[in-house]
Amino acid sequence: METLILIILVIAPGVWSRDWQVIFYKQCVLRRSSVVIKCEYDYPMGHVVTRTGWSKVGPNEQLVPLSELPSPTGHFKYVGNYRGDCSLQINDVQQADTGKYYFSFSTIMSSWTSKTFFDLHVQELKSNVQPSTVAEGESVRLTCHLNCSTAVHVVWFRDGQPVWNPVFQAKREDAGKYYCAVWGWERVRSDPVALNVQYAPNKMTLSMSPSGDVVRGSSVTFTCHGDANPPVTQSGYALYKDGRLLQSGQNYTISDIQPGHSGRYHCHAWNNISWRGSDLFNSTDVHLDVQYRPENVTIDRVTGSSSINLTCSSTANPAADSYTWFMRSDPTSSMLDVGSGQTLFIPSVEASDTELYICQASNRWGAKNSSETPLISQQNYGNLSVSIIAGIGVLLFVALLLALLFWRKLMTRAGKKDSTSNTVSNLRSHKNNSSANDDPNSLYVNHTLPSYQPAAEPPYSPLQNDAPTSHGKEMVYSGVTFIPRHPSQFKAEANKDSVIYATVATSN
Repeated sequence: METLILIILVIAPGVWSRDWQVIFYKQCVLRRSSVVIKCEYDYPMGHVVTRTGWSKVGPNEQLVPLSELPSPTGHFKYVGNYRGDCSLQINDVQQADTGKYYFSFSTIMSSWTSKTFFDLHVQELKSNVQPSTVAEGESVRLTCHLNCSTAVHVVWFRDGQPVWNPVFQAKREDAGKYYCAVWGWERVRSDPVALNVQYAPNKMTLSMSPSGDVVRGSSVTFTCHGDANPPVTQSGYALYKDGRLLQSGQNYTISDIQPGHSGRYHCHAWNNISWRGSDLFNSTDVHLDVQYRPENVTIDRVTGSSSINLTCSSTANPAADSYTWFMRSDPTSSMLDVGSGQTLFIPSVEASDTELYICQASNRWGAKNSSETPLISQQNYGNLSVSIIAGIGVLLFVALLLALLFWRKLMTRAGKKDSTSNTVSNLRSHKNNSSANDDPNSLYVNHTLPSYQPAAEPPYSPLQNDAPTSHGKEMVYSGVTFIPRHPSQFKAEANKDSVIYATVATSN
């Protein structure tokens, strides 16, 4: 009884079979994929399958069992059974796997090889990016080529990240490697194809090394850099100072920097790619501030009536923040520290002062002395004494004027004495002559015209009055002498006035 049951179970799979046959199903096989070739077989009732196997048509058109092919271990794997499933799995499919495959099996009574074969065509995904080099903003199309008779759904990746739209406007971040795959077999991918997105320079920077304080005499290097595709060549860079072109090139070095190099620097770059109508792109400005110790230290004098302010001046960067004054009495004596501050006040100065002064200006980078400066110079002495000299001149002028007036007065008095003597003498002579020749009724008058020269002073007259007029002019005196014809009568009337004074003042 147990034997009968066993026989029924063994032959049961072939109960529904009608003939010997093997059925293959078409499918797309991708390179580098692991594929299961779908296969079914059948046989007449009463047969029991004892062996199954796959073969491939070799170079000589002979069937070669898969186990005898030069392939890696596990490359071919039978995943069917003995009851109608003859599926074959091929791992890591390569182009060498292309060919015709046959399935065969044996029963306890016979053997069978399929009359048809599975024609394996290894398909390879090929991605295409059109165009592969594009300017930023232009359109890009992705195409995946797969020669499969069955419909498949293609997906895209860029550097491992999904790309949802195969047509897009290129941006610089879209540059990278693109590949396609079949949905469900994402691990089987096409060879990557690069998309090159070109764009104009941006993020322009100008760096200065060293970046800290720049001291006169040191070395400074400017370097221009910008993000661009294609990269900016050496001839595509240019450096400017205060708007004036210095040179072309990415680097610019000043080996012995001077204060005249201070200013604002910037660079521009171009790579033949335009952006929004512009193909030149500038960096931000870099300010170069060359620092140095004080130079051109000088002393300026500001003179008062009897004092002097000495002011120290210099050119420095940063400006001098400390001033020290030194003095010595003569070129052979030692220097003495006499004060600090930009201005030194000397309250009392004499023309005989011979001191020499030096100003020392300093900042964080060093100190510098002025040349020795005398306290009194010809020019300053003249400025210092101008008021004194002017006062002395006025005093001398006044003294001279007074001396002239005094001398004139002396000369005037001397002339008056001489004139008086002459007048008396003339009167006496006239008296002697008048008795014989003159008319007893004659009247004589001596009149002197005014003169301002001492030599032309009028002769002295007994009737002359020295009092000045209210106009401040020199007085003109007229002397009138009455000589009576009969002296006895004159004597008789001696008690009467015999002199008449007349004063005549001249005016302009």
